[in-house]
Amino acid sequence: MKSEELKAPPSWRAIDFLSDLHLAPELPATLDALRRHLRQSPADAFFLLGDIFEVWIGDDARFDAFEAECLALLKSVGKPLFFMAGNRDFLLGPAMARDAGLTLLPDPCVLEAFGHRLLLSHGDALCLADTGYQRFRTQVRGAAWQQDFLAKPLAERRAIARGLRDASRAAQRDMAREDWADVDPDAAREALQRDRCQVLLHGHTHRPAVHELGNALQRWVLSDWELDHAPARADVIRLDAAGLRRIALAGQGGNS
Repeated sequence: MKSEELKAPPSWRAIDFLSDLHLAPELPATLDALRRHLRQSPADAFFLLGDIFEVWIGDDARFDAFEAECLALLKSVGKPLFFMAGNRDFLLGPAMARDAGLTLLPDPCVLEAFGHRLLLSHGDALCLADTGYQRFRTQVRGAAWQQDFLAKPLAERRAIARGLRDASRAAQRDMAREDWADVDPDAAREALQRDRCQVLLHGHTHRPAVHELGNALQRWVLSDWELDHAPARADVIRLDAAGLRRIALAGQGGNS
């Protein structure tokens, strides 16, 4: 089935894409970097492609101190903000979107802008070799699991999320980054051909790069953000009339 499509209005001159900020109270410098970028960027619209938050346990948490600070920042931008759920913040729903001024996007979706057709995704659904995660993803994206989880008190949900996060970090520590599951190239090509797109743009893998997929198809990967610990890293990918380019905000080299 073909993906939903969004067409950029002719008034837009530049679009910024970012993902995997993993915003959390213990990472104030990363939040400050986002604040600066949203205020200073010349982009006319921002696409937040998942894992903007380290964890999102339900929209009723948006009134807690840190979440409320993030909500106020997003609401203050004054430009179109589009949000696609990641594996950490898939429970962000319509109440938070309404209050923060976010337009929710399905994963994947197609963006047509400046003569380009981009297929946007968080990327986790295409990491087919990580079969354990794919089973977990299917479970937690189901209505029954989410209804049961959201019925629990906030404190219990925070404890569950903390346990899942700690388990994930422990698994990552035991594995070299180059051994983490990556997007399946065949699945990426199939998705691009299905939606008649030239470029798949995604995050999730924390491996910023441009991959050639053959037949003029490409996969552009966003970086994660980390401004509170060395080595600092953060980038955005910008699309304008000149095409796609990577803009390093911290700790990275020039444009791809």
